[in-house]
Order: sequence, then C-alpha cells, then structure tokens
Amino acid sequence: MAGSGINKRAIQKFTRDLQREFDRQGPIRVAVEADLPELPPVGTGTTVNYNGPVFNGDVSGAQIAWGNHVVTQNQQNDSSAVAAGYEQLAKLVTDLLQQLPQVGLDEQDRQDAEEAANEVLTQITDSAPEPGKLRRAVTALRGVLAPVAAGLVTGAASGAEEWAKAAITGLTGIV
Repeated sequence: MAGSGINKRAIQKFTRDLQREFDRQGPIRVAVEADLPELPPVGTGTTVNYNGPVFNGDVSGAQIAWGNHVVTQNQQNDSSAVAAGYEQLAKLVTDLLQQLPQVGLDEQDRQDAEEAANEVLTQITDSAPEPGKLRRAVTALRGVLAPVAAGLVTGAASGAEEWAKAAITGLTGIV
C-alpha cells in the first residue's frame, strides 16, 4: 500500500509554520491560579503539616497562629521560682491554661477559669503563698470546670469531659 506511511516532510513543514506563527504572535501568556490546600483542623493526635512555616533554629517563647479564623494564645512568662512543694500544681495549672481555649467554654467561663488559674500561679510563685487565697482560686477553677466534666457544656470539644474530670481530680487535694 503506497502512501500509508508517516509523511515526515509534511510534519516538518507543519512544525515550521506553527513556529513562525508563534514567533509572529509574541509570547503566549496563560493565567495560572493555584488551589492551596486547607489546613487540617486542630485535634488530638499527631498532625504533620508540610504547608506551614518551618523554623530552623531556636524559637523558644515564640507564638504563631497559622490558617486560623479565631486565635487565642496564652503565654506564661513569669520567671519566678515556684514555691517549694507546689511544683506539681504549677505544672498542672500551666498545662490547663494551655489547653483551656480548646475545651469549648463560653467566653465568660473561659475568662473566669484563666483568672483563677493565673491567681493560683501568682500565689505559688510568691515567696510566701497565702493558703486561703490559693484554696479559693483552686476551688474557683474546679467550679468552672465542673459543668464540663458533668457534660453540661454545649459545644464542648471532643474529649473535653474526660479532660475536665482529670483536671478536677488533679486539683483536688493538691492544696
């Protein structure tokens, strides 16, 4: 069958004509829009996020929020030493303050809990903590967490009930 093969001359001519047309038109511009991935929601467990900032060095004391709609950050920069015998309470209350924004308390209850926790930290970093003030602050903190532990707070985060129970248990009998 004659003429059934590839016509290489016709392909070369077509390529030259096409290149000549591109040369005459100038550069071709095409708008490109990238779809950025959504960041995963904050939750329990380990999340590896390669689409966020990377720090190569010491960032001690730094705070960063990335891709959030609402951000609440707390930082305890009090360099005072904890009074002897209150180290466990200091760790518990510091951890509680860090996790408090994720629990799902309403604004007023969260503020009350933060104020009570900060009063506890103020007392135990004082050279002579006042037992009465410390007891009242711990009691207030347990009181704010009690509805969460009982499951009475609507909109509480997943696992908040168990977290609040553990926090109340830790605060009970420590002072």
